[in-house]
Amino acid sequence: MISNDTIVALATPSGAGAIAVIRISGKEAITIASSVFQSVSGKDITKQRTHTLHLGHIVDDNKVLDQVLLSLFKGTNSYTGENTVEISCHGSTYIQQQIIQLLLRKGCRMAQAGEFTLRSFLNGKMDLSQAEAVADLIASDNEASHQIAMQQMRGGFSNEIAKLREELLNFASLIELELDFAEEDVEFADRTAFHELVNRIEFVLKRLIDSFAVGNVIKNGIPVAIVGEPNVGKSTLLNALLNEERAIVSDIAGTTRDTIEDELVIDGIGFRFIDTAGIRDTQDVVESIGIKKTFEKMEQAQVVVYLFDSSEYKALGSQLQTEIQKIKNQFPLKPLVIIGNKADKLTDTEVAELKTLIPEILLISAKEKLGVDELKKELLSFVNTGALRNNETIVTNTRHYDSLLKALEEIQKVKWGLQNNLSSDLMAIDIRQALYYFGEITGQVTNDELLGNIFANFCIGK
Repeated sequence: MISNDTIVALATPSGAGAIAVIRISGKEAITIASSVFQSVSGKDITKQRTHTLHLGHIVDDNKVLDQVLLSLFKGTNSYTGENTVEISCHGSTYIQQQIIQLLLRKGCRMAQAGEFTLRSFLNGKMDLSQAEAVADLIASDNEASHQIAMQQMRGGFSNEIAKLREELLNFASLIELELDFAEEDVEFADRTAFHELVNRIEFVLKRLIDSFAVGNVIKNGIPVAIVGEPNVGKSTLLNALLNEERAIVSDIAGTTRDTIEDELVIDGIGFRFIDTAGIRDTQDVVESIGIKKTFEKMEQAQVVVYLFDSSEYKALGSQLQTEIQKIKNQFPLKPLVIIGNKADKLTDTEVAELKTLIPEILLISAKEKLGVDELKKELLSFVNTGALRNNETIVTNTRHYDSLLKALEEIQKVKWGLQNNLSSDLMAIDIRQALYYFGEITGQVTNDELLGNIFANFCIGK
């Protein structure tokens, strides 16, 4: 993937549309583009300034393929840090193919996945964590994930890591200098100041590591399992939350045989709701498989919503408390929302009695869509959005999380060494290793395999 070739790819989604954008990047990008482009004003685009637009035609010999708008970006003044041309043509798939095939014949080659962004990284236009944020930005489907990706792409996370690395590097240089004067037994690095720095780095690393719990759910959505006995309104609740008839609803118990999943964004946070098969003893083989899947989904979910028919609470008696306790015992670390459905059938006295029996209960009517907004607020309360609101750095990338954990481990070794007067040469080993993991995040330390894994997940035109 790493080469000096001039590459070309469709930068907009494949298929027909009003407009398509074809991107060319590389040393010969402008020269190749000029060989197929005829400006309506007769301009030679090789002599035009960077960041200019030109109207003209793409011509294959004497055959006009399309009237286009050509955008010119020269040298380091482009996304990739090299000559780049973007051709905005009409969105016919035939026109797209004809122009790309023409450019291939003129000397371009097809870009590989993420190759434009890879070149941007290699040419120093962005570091590796910023490049990864580009993919996250493209994939963002709610306000929170978009906000985090933008913050990271602007260098918020990179700047924080780079600052820590630079300060640690300064002390590492002094420690290494001490090794050169080992026989004189001198200390160039102020141990008190170094201890303060190590404590500060440890604090920041722990904060970034802790933020991954929030960042991961924001990036991937929070899975919420809706469970309960058959025919208590689980599918009706899912439909009410999504505001559409997504799940089949009937009076026949056991209608939902498999799990049904759909997503909903609540105040910028994505939630993945899973409507599961009703939990009960059954001889039906298909329904039994569905119930088995229910417990699997409860295991995978981050929040469990237990739904029961509140109008039947007297008939349920102690069974209700037993079922709730059973879920609490099986999943003690998962937030549990207890919902009494069909509350529109209850009298005021019964409502008061139920709230005394189960203080944390949330009473709703999924069919009448009463109490659904309160449920959404309850679900949001499980997401710590404080860091997001305060525009703090939030880690969403598993690779970054892994490197931060390893860096923290090395920093704690350095801290131990300082507390126990470890020799400079042994401390220097741990410091170098911590610097290595810092560099791994921003791409100061990298290899072809790592780059291949990261950019293989990009779309072709980016």
